[in-house]
Amino acid sequence: MPPSARPAPSAPTPPPEAVTPLLRTLAVLRALTDAGGRAAVSDLVRTTGLARASADRILSTLAALGHVRAEGREAVLAPGLLELGNAYLAATGLPDRLGPLADRLADTLDESVSLAVPDGDGVRFVHQATRRRAMSLAFRIGDLLPAERGAPGALFAASWSPAEWRRWRARRAADPADAGFPAVPARAAGEAAPTGARRIAADFAARVAAARTAGWSLDDQLIEPGLIAVAVPVRDPAGGPACAVSVVSHTSRHSAAGLPEAVLPRLRETVAAMEAALAAPGAPAAPADPDAGRRAAARRAAKRQLGPGFVESVARGLAVLTAFGAGRSALTLSAVAEATGLPRATARRALITLEHLGYTASSEGRHRLTPQVLDLGFARLSGLTLPDLARPHLAALAERVGESASLAVLADEDDVAGRAHRAVRYVAAVPAARIMSVTVSPGGRAPARATAPGRVLLAALPPAGGPAGPPGPPDRVRTDGHALVDDELEAGLRSVAVPVRDRTGRTVAAVAVSAHAAGRAPAAARDAVLPALRETAAAVEAELRVAGRYLPVPVP
Repeated sequence: MPPSARPAPSAPTPPPEAVTPLLRTLAVLRALTDAGGRAAVSDLVRTTGLARASADRILSTLAALGHVRAEGREAVLAPGLLELGNAYLAATGLPDRLGPLADRLADTLDESVSLAVPDGDGVRFVHQATRRRAMSLAFRIGDLLPAERGAPGALFAASWSPAEWRRWRARRAADPADAGFPAVPARAAGEAAPTGARRIAADFAARVAAARTAGWSLDDQLIEPGLIAVAVPVRDPAGGPACAVSVVSHTSRHSAAGLPEAVLPRLRETVAAMEAALAAPGAPAAPADPDAGRRAAARRAAKRQLGPGFVESVARGLAVLTAFGAGRSALTLSAVAEATGLPRATARRALITLEHLGYTASSEGRHRLTPQVLDLGFARLSGLTLPDLARPHLAALAERVGESASLAVLADEDDVAGRAHRAVRYVAAVPAARIMSVTVSPGGRAPARATAPGRVLLAALPPAGGPAGPPGPPDRVRTDGHALVDDELEAGLRSVAVPVRDRTGRTVAAVAVSAHAAGRAPAAARDAVLPALRETAAAVEAELRVAGRYLPVPVP
């Protein structure tokens, strides 16, 4: 496991007011993140130095909160953990205010565009607008790069103090191969090894000076052969660097010398628009978190579920992170206590713990989240697809009802006998644990009107977008909120399905249970599985709302 780019949670010595269970929990989350998002519990115990009983209680609490899940003897990061990073991103306002402008620039230039913020002596991505090509940008939101290995770092280092330069040189001397930055691509066989801190420091200082003079910075294959970029700083209303916007290309499309001429005019126009957006009135100050009630109810449910095994100080400490958000970027202790419903003393100890570890910072009595919050699994979870989100819930559904469970989406039209028909495509499936079960294969297709998930998806289409044919079944589905299909696709096959909606309310998929029709009337079969189906769809929707706030959640 590579060393962390940030100080280990166990050093320096925590202040006496620090919350020990919260310290241990954040160490577990960091260790799980560093392990790639999945690790055996025994490995986490060895990495963190915790007793097995302590690790088990922490992981049980995190699982009850939706931040991790257990898969056999392994712990796995779960989509609910993205709530912590979402709080930081919402508090900055950068993806919400500047993301659409970055997306528009990417469309105009047909190049990848990213937003990055300074994080100590590194650079962390907070938004990506990626072009899908054979050679394209592969960094994720939350990824951390060394400042010297990209265009944004030279812009941020232009305002470093002497102490910050000393810290950078110390880090370069201790880690010249950038092993503490997992997002840095591994060197290919035969590629030259690092040339030493003195040479790199001299090169970086020269690039910083050039960026300070020119007002922009060039990355000429600093991070990977062929990858080039131009970055320009985006200033906040006070004149400080809020972020940097980069246009990223490849030497197969532009030369390093030609890229600035090709993109700087449009890039500077976009930066001017971004600075105007930051100067415009934003979200009004909101001392209370609008989702605090939902999260408090979830904590109470988790506490009831685990009983004495629930570590309440962990749940309270993590709740402090989610107190921040849009319109709540800087909060007083009183505001944090009010937003979380915690006593002031409890909120204060949690903030002391979080600031000790670098997840919050304070100035003049106000507390802010730092980009380091994104270290808690955000980049690792950024590649989740809709089937990834649904699969654990489908497994629980299949076990609960004793029948096969699946997730389906609308596919392109199929041509059958010269007529176009909408089809469904199954993207995830879990078979029933029984000798005779319905087989649904991921990647398989079926006529939409002959299947329950197909009727659910057709019912969600706008009237003009539906296929030709009798309107009856989709109309009934729209009213009932579910579909039941019996003996239509195949004799003896029955399925029930309900919609899965994204954070905008749009139906994006359907969850279905499929079974043999023998032995039970259709209405009785439907009533037996419908409550579990709806609970499963609600669980998938809850994770989709969290994951889809700042990340794309594709259907492969």
